[in-house]
Amino acid sequence: MQGVVRTRAGYAGGEAPDPTYRRIQDHSETLQIEYDPSLITYEELLEVFWESHDPTARPYSRQYMSILLYHNEGQKEIIEKSREAYEAKTGRSVMTEIKALDRFYSAEGYHQKYYLQNRPGIVEEVRGMYPDFTSFVDSTTAARLNGYVSGKGNMEEFERDINKMNLPEKTEKNLRDLLDMIW
Repeated sequence: MQGVVRTRAGYAGGEAPDPTYRRIQDHSETLQIEYDPSLITYEELLEVFWESHDPTARPYSRQYMSILLYHNEGQKEIIEKSREAYEAKTGRSVMTEIKALDRFYSAEGYHQKYYLQNRPGIVEEVRGMYPDFTSFVDSTTAARLNGYVSGKGNMEEFERDINKMNLPEKTEKNLRDLLDMIW
């Protein structure tokens, strides 16, 4: 998605300290998104949020519930207006919890860039571009590639992005072959 700079998987929304996947306690699995507001608005990100899952479904558990966490009152107002618009459009009540973000805890490494990490060959080539795992996780390139290999986007967007990524030629070819199968 144009404008998304980086993403991190993690846990938030609860009060218990230091959650993990095996000991998530009162937190929910979350995704932290950093974006460039000159390329995508907060409202546009929220549209993707509402359309990418069923926010009207009752949560199976706290861990997997639909939740939006805001940083300030301005974001809260935008979220509430967006929720109201979604409910008006669908005629269904949203079950998504909306609350202030207290703290975000990064998830374990195997949850980061999950789709990309499950593409042997490609992930090793991409990870080899970075001095350490944290740099890989924080990379815009890894975030974008993770989205593409999960089936988001299209070949036109990929072709626009690929020139900015400085990927090895072999990696570009492997990605194109994979994305031809996905799309």
